[in-house]
Amino acid sequence: MGDATTATVEINDQNFKQVAEKDGIVLIDWWAPWCGPCRAFGPTYEKVAKNHPDITFGKVNTEVEQGLAGSFEIRSIPTLMILRDRVLLFAQPGALPEAALEDLIRQTRALDMDKVRAEIAAQEKTQQDKTAPQES
Repeated sequence: MGDATTATVEINDQNFKQVAEKDGIVLIDWWAPWCGPCRAFGPTYEKVAKNHPDITFGKVNTEVEQGLAGSFEIRSIPTLMILRDRVLLFAQPGALPEAALEDLIRQTRALDMDKVRAEIAAQEKTQQDKTAPQES
């Protein structure tokens, strides 16, 4: 008997925060039913999801969830986002071939998240220093 269940989670306005804030790796595919490249990427995304049961693979139908897509400024679909431990690491429009998606997952798994968080904190401090009023 074949497995008819999908390896992906439908994401909507109600469950987005719950899914996106999971520990570990979360991939989000922003798509729409009328989008040819989205339909072409769908089976690849499902196949890779089945290869990585420890990762959350979510899908947001931008046609239905227009408010959610707007709040993330999704201007082109498909768009793929990758989060790890609630940190957005990757956001790029365009369908990826299976090998490229697998490589992105491999790179995401290999990241030292303590180092990533330290780099983000340093960038935020630099931005704050630039915008702070200068004393004369």
